[in-house]
Amino acid sequence: MERTRSGPIYDGDGHIFEDREGIVSRMPRAWREARAVSRIGPIPELDNYHGLLSITPEGSFSNPDGAAGWARFMDELSIGGAALYPTDALSVGRMVDRDQAIALTRAYNDWLAEEYLARDARLQGLALIPMQEPDAAVRELRRAVEDLGMRGAMLPATGLPQHHGAKTYWPVYEEADRLGCCLSIHGGAYPNLGFNDLNVFAAIHAMGHPFGITIGFMSLLFNGVFDKFPNVRYGFMEGGVGWFLMALERADGSYKAFTPLDPRGEYVRLQDGESVRGYIARNVKEGRLYVGVEGDEPDLAHAVRTVGSEAFVWSSDFPHEVNVRTCGDELREMAENPELSDDDLDAILWRNAARLYAAPA
Repeated sequence: MERTRSGPIYDGDGHIFEDREGIVSRMPRAWREARAVSRIGPIPELDNYHGLLSITPEGSFSNPDGAAGWARFMDELSIGGAALYPTDALSVGRMVDRDQAIALTRAYNDWLAEEYLARDARLQGLALIPMQEPDAAVRELRRAVEDLGMRGAMLPATGLPQHHGAKTYWPVYEEADRLGCCLSIHGGAYPNLGFNDLNVFAAIHAMGHPFGITIGFMSLLFNGVFDKFPNVRYGFMEGGVGWFLMALERADGSYKAFTPLDPRGEYVRLQDGESVRGYIARNVKEGRLYVGVEGDEPDLAHAVRTVGSEAFVWSSDFPHEVNVRTCGDELREMAENPELSDDDLDAILWRNAARLYAAPA
C-alpha cells in the first residue's frame, strides 16, 4: 500500500515577486526622486546569465497575486506555514551604494510585512539587511525581528565585499545570537563563480546555487562562526543535498590534510577526538544547521542516513520554476519513499522548518 501523509507541512523556502514601485514608495523621498531609482529601480540585476532563453514548466514564474495567491497555493497543498524569500533582491549583496542598500532593505522589509505577513498569519518573512554596512545591518535586523516579526534575515550567497565568516560581519552574528533568530544563506545570483562564457542556463543554474552556498558554508564553518554565535540557527537554502554531502567529505579530508595552525584560536574548534564531519553532524543534532531540499532528490534518503533527518527542510521554491502540480508530485514522491520513516517525513516536512524559523504555534 502506498503511504500517504496527512500531517502539517511547512514550506521552508518560498518566494515573492517584488513590487518595485511599492518598495520604492516606502523609501525616503530623496531616493524616490533619484533618477536611477525612478528609471530602473534600486534592485541590481542578479547577474548577466538569467536572461538566457529557457523553457520552464507551464505556469511557473507566474505572479501569484501577492498574499492571496500564496494563500491559494497553500490551501491546495495543505501547507500550514511558509517562509518567504525575495526574487529580484537575491542580488542584494551586489549593491555598492551603502546608503541605498540601507534604504532599500528597510523599505523591502516594511513592504513585505505590510503586503504579506499582515495579510496571512501562515506567512513568515526573512528580512533583508544591508550587510555592506554591518552597523546598519545590526539595527535593521533588530527592527525586523522585534518590530516587524521577521523570523531572521537572508544573507546573499554572492556579491558581498567579504566572505561570510569575515570579522567584519561578526556584529551581525552577535545580534542574531542575542535575538536567537535565523540567518539563512540563499543562492540565486551567480556573479564571479566562473561561468563567464558558459552558454546554457541549465548548466549555470545547476552549479550556481550550490557553489555560492558551499562557499558561504565553508567560510562560516572554518572561521568558527557556528561556535562563536551558537544561538543562531543557520539555513542554507536552494542548493539541494548534493553540495552538503560534498562539503561533509571535502571539509573533513582537507582539514586533516591542512589543519590550520590557528595560534589565536579563532577558527573552528573541534572536541577531543572529533572530526570536522562529526562536528557538522553534531551541529545538525543540536539544531543549529539546516539545509533546504526538494522532494524529488534521489540522494535525500542517503543524506538522512548520513547526518540524520534533523538537517533537512522541504522547500517548494514557489512561484519560481514550479507549479502546484510539480510541488504536489514532490510531496507524494517523498511520502512514498520507503527509505524515509514517518518520523523523517515529519521532520523534513514540518518540524525542522518550524524550528529553523521559530514558527509561532
